[in-house]
Amino acid sequence: MITVILCDLYTFERSPVACGHWYHILMKLFCALALLAASLCAAINADLRHVSSVYILPMSSGMDQFLANRLTTLGVFQVVTDPQRADAVITDRIGEPFQAKLEELYPPPKPPKDDKSAKDDKKDDKKDGKGDLTGPVAPRVSSFNNGRGNFFIVDRRSRNVLWSLYERPKDSTPGELTRTAEKIVKRLKADLVEK
Repeated sequence: MITVILCDLYTFERSPVACGHWYHILMKLFCALALLAASLCAAINADLRHVSSVYILPMSSGMDQFLANRLTTLGVFQVVTDPQRADAVITDRIGEPFQAKLEELYPPPKPPKDDKSAKDDKKDDKKDGKGDLTGPVAPRVSSFNNGRGNFFIVDRRSRNVLWSLYERPKDSTPGELTRTAEKIVKRLKADLVEK
């Protein structure tokens, strides 16, 4: 005896034409959304492409030395030792201490003083023979290493973060710091090449 099945077990009471049609529409929609999400994630700041030289601030565990080595070896950016020649700054932490360091490295231009205010300043200095001890208080810098693994490229003129990455080294041995620096620079190079 031969049994003939007239309908598929998985599409019982469904039209095969309608199921196939919705499947293709949903797959096309999924592909379009996946491409849109990938393009949004891959978008980088356009100002990063204009950076050609960087100044690297000191980092924990001497990571700045390893980054400088990999950046120059792979030819991504020119590393400069004079902060005035840099287009951007690479740091491992941002916040008030970083802003203070930027003010120290790149002080804002002083407004020109007129002769009358300069004379008034000299008179005030002569009146007060003692030094002013009520100057600004230095910001407290945390000795804890909470930001370890974060890396930022900051434009020196606009002070905007152009690029950032989290890549924490497993330990502070030279081999691990070299591997981490290489991962960071390869990712930066890949981000610069895209689009």
